[in-house]
Amino acid sequence: MLLKFQFLHFSTAFSPKFHKISAPVIRITKFRSQMGSSSYTTSSASSSKLLFRQLFEKDSSTYTYLLADASHPDKPALLVDPVDKTVDRDLSLVKELGLKLLYAINTHVHADHVTGTGLIKSKAPGVKSIISKASNAKADLFVEPGDKICFGDLFLEVRSTPGHTLGCVTYVTGDGHNQPQPRIAFTGDALLIRGCGRTDFQGGSSEQLYKSVHSQIFTLPKDTFVYPAHDYKGFSVSTVGEEMLYNPRLTKDKEAFKNIMANLNLSYPKMIDVAVPANMFCGLQDVESKAS
Repeated sequence: MLLKFQFLHFSTAFSPKFHKISAPVIRITKFRSQMGSSSYTTSSASSSKLLFRQLFEKDSSTYTYLLADASHPDKPALLVDPVDKTVDRDLSLVKELGLKLLYAINTHVHADHVTGTGLIKSKAPGVKSIISKASNAKADLFVEPGDKICFGDLFLEVRSTPGHTLGCVTYVTGDGHNQPQPRIAFTGDALLIRGCGRTDFQGGSSEQLYKSVHSQIFTLPKDTFVYPAHDYKGFSVSTVGEEMLYNPRLTKDKEAFKNIMANLNLSYPKMIDVAVPANMFCGLQDVESKAS
């Protein structure tokens, strides 16, 4: 198995820079998943395909995303924002589809659920966990803005989108004719469908979030699909163009947005005291504590 990257950043873990890749022109088609959630796949006259599944965890209203290069002999895959409660479901799907899971990645240190990355690593040896270097959390690989995470001939670009937390990133499918079109943005809690993540804890800043969304997400092509980490109203997907027109918070000017965020009067997250400490250790806080 060939992984197309160079290691340019080193610490207790490292952040990968990846070589440019090539693949045929492709298009996106929608269909219904047997798992009960929206799914998209890419297709072309050639055999290059992006396999994509959107999965849901009901207690925290969290979306997990499975992506794979179905045209590659190994069918390399990654999971975005896995949840500890649904790890067995996700790994079962990976096995059923004949995929080789390479990475379990998080958009940020979540406060409303425990990440499944640690459990995945214990159940599927060889899988690497990934999170942003700015998060200061534990992982096998740390990414920074501009890094590319390759899986086969496809890749995700890393964009820094702090504001909900200091370490939030958005993962975007690659640019160019040789990557899936339209592009797909996995926005975490930075941009939700007709909303955004709160900014009142974990180093949050409404001013920074406003800047992040407008400079890093709203500058993407308007037909870019937006897939957030959560939805509480029954939505599964949006586009950059839709959110630029209809998002009731981020269509306002910066001062109005800051005022909205300062007056949300949200309750204290019920899982934060458990989730954040655990997620700083890849979801395995208890294991780490016993080992130390």
